[in-house]
Amino acid sequence: MTSTDQSLPASGAQTGRKRGDPSFRERFRHGFGRWWFAYAMLTPVFVVMALLVFYPLGKGIYFSFTNADQYNALNPLMPSSYDSIGLENYTNVLRSQEFRDVLGFTAVWTFVNVFFHFTIGLALALALNRTLKFRGTYRMLLLVPWAVPSFISAFAWRFMYNNPYGFFDQLLVKLGWESPPAFLGDPTWAKFAVITANVWLGVPFMMVALLGGLQAIDSDLLDAAAVDGANAWQRFWSVTLPGLRPVAATVILLGLIWTFNMFNVIYLITGGGPGTSTQILATYAYSNAFDFKLYGVATAYGVIILSILLVFTQFYKATVKRMGEETWS
Repeated sequence: MTSTDQSLPASGAQTGRKRGDPSFRERFRHGFGRWWFAYAMLTPVFVVMALLVFYPLGKGIYFSFTNADQYNALNPLMPSSYDSIGLENYTNVLRSQEFRDVLGFTAVWTFVNVFFHFTIGLALALALNRTLKFRGTYRMLLLVPWAVPSFISAFAWRFMYNNPYGFFDQLLVKLGWESPPAFLGDPTWAKFAVITANVWLGVPFMMVALLGGLQAIDSDLLDAAAVDGANAWQRFWSVTLPGLRPVAATVILLGLIWTFNMFNVIYLITGGGPGTSTQILATYAYSNAFDFKLYGVATAYGVIILSILLVFTQFYKATVKRMGEETWS
């Protein structure tokens, strides 16, 4: 008795295609003839993406393997003379104490901000999901931080943290604190200042997204849980949180990526200082490129940032997928 593979012609056995099935060329021709208009509409998008995303990304990855700097690259007065140095930029970056310090604060910055974004946003969403007088006014006021351009908000927070003329220092003086801290001059207080400002900026997005998720939960489920004797906490844990899971998983992932790459707040409030105490990977890559003119090192930082986010995103997706198969308890 012969096997199925042996009964097929050689070409069919090699490609795994059954007798009579159309070839790849025939399937491609049929698909293109059917969907040519969609492909025509997508072509400009692919061209723009190639010019604005893929080409700069590829160029940046290439630069990360060179010793490009202000003397041998991007100088209009002389031709480029940078050389390929392999993984030297990556080894120097990963072994440096500056990278470890910046990476540590980047992790703290990201997770502390997203934690408060989610918890405060969820609390406000739960409050606004109830029947309140002037609820529309509250919603509008809570959206102000999100509506104001981030650079304006950053400058406002920088002024409020000014020492000794800022709002917070003046308030502390009136409350009896004779020598209030220099919020932007002390490393610890500077970290507190930028995190506080970014929490204020990020809560409205999380609140709006979670409020939409709350309003999508079937109220009959909450009513049935109440009839069964569940108290408010049990209804929140067993009904509300599982109903919010799809929305929460998405907005947390977006919040982590956005906060990890948040540039405006730190650059405009502290500039990464004092020293490098409030530098995150994104701002430190900028400093290497535009302050130190080390283009190869800066692009190496960019590739490291991209790699960290890709790995974290895959890990997060796998974790959320496992959680989706289990209960919250």
